[in-house]
Amino acid sequence: MVKKITIAIDAMGGENAPDKTVEGIGIFLKKNKNINDFQLNIFGNQKKIDEKLKNLNISSPLIKIIHTESTVSDEETPLAAIKNSKNTSMWNCIKSQLDQESDISLSAGNTGVLLVISRMILKMMNEVSKPALAGLWPNKKGINVVLDLGANIECNEDNLADFAELGSALYRSLYPKEQPLVSLLNVGSEEIKGTEVLKKTYKKLSSLSNENNFIFKGYIEGNKITEGDSNVIVTDGFTGNIALKTAEGTAKFITDNLKKSLSENILSKLSLIFSYFSLKRFKNKLDPRKYNGAIFLGLNGPVVKSHGGTDAIGFYHSINLCYNIVKGNLMQQIKKNLDHLKSE
Repeated sequence: MVKKITIAIDAMGGENAPDKTVEGIGIFLKKNKNINDFQLNIFGNQKKIDEKLKNLNISSPLIKIIHTESTVSDEETPLAAIKNSKNTSMWNCIKSQLDQESDISLSAGNTGVLLVISRMILKMMNEVSKPALAGLWPNKKGINVVLDLGANIECNEDNLADFAELGSALYRSLYPKEQPLVSLLNVGSEEIKGTEVLKKTYKKLSSLSNENNFIFKGYIEGNKITEGDSNVIVTDGFTGNIALKTAEGTAKFITDNLKKSLSENILSKLSLIFSYFSLKRFKNKLDPRKYNGAIFLGLNGPVVKSHGGTDAIGFYHSINLCYNIVKGNLMQQIKKNLDHLKSE
């Protein structure tokens, strides 16, 4: 008998919860109605969750609800969470991995608290000194894995080399037929540019480069990330978070202004009719909900952070990401890559 993929979901995290989380679960069940190789363990207020399931006419033997008395607020500090979160939906959701009742955890709750609780419960892998927050970005040829997106402000060359191995493992788990191609984010593509940490990392990644784990492509500038010549982009959390927010703001600026321009007058509205399908594909490509879900890497179990302000469609995509991560044997891929790192 094949073991089911078990996803633990914090139903009470983020804005408009548990409404959006339960609606997202409903979308996931509908899109996978002919598949029964998964189980969804939902943590939160059972009365509220049951009521929402009933309103949406969602009923499935693949759902199990685990009642929790309290939730982690968006305003709570990580320090306060350590003292007060042990009976929350977030805490019990992650602890279910430690108890071997689930394979992965998902929450749209407070990011800082989620990282602290995840690290407390699951612990760091022995081979990794710092966890990384990885995200998925679209490029011209497919998808990039970008890390770190904010878990670590300062990193040394060993941390960045770890991130390359972790990011490559994530990419291979999601796209097993493709080769991870790693680049190091820098202010220029020439080998002499960048900080001393980046130069040391460059040498380290060059020596680690091979077809079994990843091919190192050298430095990459910010304006080349979306070209698709690399698919794993490595940087520290300070730079990565700035790049993330800049990319999100730019995408919103483009789509908002395009929409405004195409509705200004009768001629632009007529042109909209003729270019409707092209514009729909363009909008779909930049839809941030499709890439919802940042992944904490380096822990003894995967944890996915959904954007707190996303809607049901965005939350569905983060559930689907969880499913694909486990199906692609992420933890096995990470251990394989880290063994490669130790051999150097």
